[in-house]
Amino acid sequence: MDAEHPELRSYAQSQGWWTGEGEFNFSEVFSPVEDHLDCGAGKDSLEKQEESITVQTMMNTLRDKASGVCIDSESFLTTASGVSVLPQNRSAPCIHYFTGTPDPSRSIFKPFIFVDDVKLVPKTQSPCFGDDDPAKKEPRFQEKPDRRHELYKAHEWARAILESDQVSLHEGHGGGGGRARSARKEAGKQMTSETPPTHPVWPGSSQRPGSWGLS
Repeated sequence: MDAEHPELRSYAQSQGWWTGEGEFNFSEVFSPVEDHLDCGAGKDSLEKQEESITVQTMMNTLRDKASGVCIDSESFLTTASGVSVLPQNRSAPCIHYFTGTPDPSRSIFKPFIFVDDVKLVPKTQSPCFGDDDPAKKEPRFQEKPDRRHELYKAHEWARAILESDQVSLHEGHGGGGGRARSARKEAGKQMTSETPPTHPVWPGSSQRPGSWGLS
């Protein structure tokens, strides 16, 4: 590492992640073994596809928890995912599908096209704090502002409702289905009300683009 916080190593020791002996490997120290992401999992999953790779194929791969591509545990969470369609025809626009919300297995991939005079999507913009932003003050980062955008908040709210209903069902209580449906409906409104228009290549389409991006 070229630079590190003066208390980085002592913090790692206090958490029991590093003994203080031997080389300090940041990646190994801050990546719990049980939650370590197999960086080749996505590649292996795609190589098993017998048919042409489509937008939906890529999204399914990013939502795959069994392979370790998508993680949702107490110590680690896949915060967002994206799929990019890069046409070989340069006159056609590139399309980028982003979740903008954590846990891709429960998120909707929303299309974005970046062109001149593009229409901004307020519900996916984090709030701006101007000169009051803790990142601009000295000393920096003394406060922790709420940077969640509206879509993120709606996703968290719907997820909390769904998880509470699952707990109720496991405990033998009924009546949660209505709340879950309402949560999905409300979250759906938040996710689609300001989604910009897109090129007609939708999830599940059989059209094969020129190039792919995966994140």
